[in-house]
Amino acid sequence: MKKLVEVIAKSLVDNPDQVKVKETLGETTIIIELSVAPEDMGKVIGKQGRIAKAIRTVVKSAAVKTDKKVIVEII
Repeated sequence: MKKLVEVIAKSLVDNPDQVKVKETLGETTIIIELSVAPEDMGKVIGKQGRIAKAIRTVVKSAAVKTDKKVIVEII
């Protein structure tokens, strides 16, 4: 999941070297924290949060086979 979020985020931003993804594994959940440069924050969130919602949807769809809940946080 970490690699998936990283690839998506790096393709959206102007500063791909400042994209950082941290993955925390729990028993029933996976928490993915995405941080980008401040000037790229709008590109990752999108208008009315549409891009952020799309990222979360793609990651949740990929996580179906792991039977774990995935939470994507944009920091």
